[in-house]
Amino acid sequence: MAQERIRIISEWGDVTAELADNAASRALALMLPLTIGMRDHLRQEKTGDLPSSLPQAARQRDFEVGTLGLWGSDDFVIYYRKGQVPAPGIVILGKVTGDVSIFNRPGYVSVRLERVK
Repeated sequence: MAQERIRIISEWGDVTAELADNAASRALALMLPLTIGMRDHLRQEKTGDLPSSLPQAARQRDFEVGTLGLWGSDDFVIYYRKGQVPAPGIVILGKVTGDVSIFNRPGYVSVRLERVK
């Protein structure tokens, strides 16, 4: 089965991403389309609240540039820098295939997540 792809649309530009193959990512795909208000956190990520919790999946502490993650059960994260988070870590939701550096700026941004047709 092909990887589910989504588009992340913002006033700063658009990127595409491939979702991971886990229960949390599948639940996220069922919520789409979805608009999320995101704020900058630690100058490494944009983070915003989902309308409802996603199922738990395996967590990890390391992340790469472009990682889409789930912190807690309903906090969607786009990482624009490489790094590590404290335990218990993040659920990997996917990976941006475009230029995630568009999010590497301070401040709030509204993003729309849509399935790629």
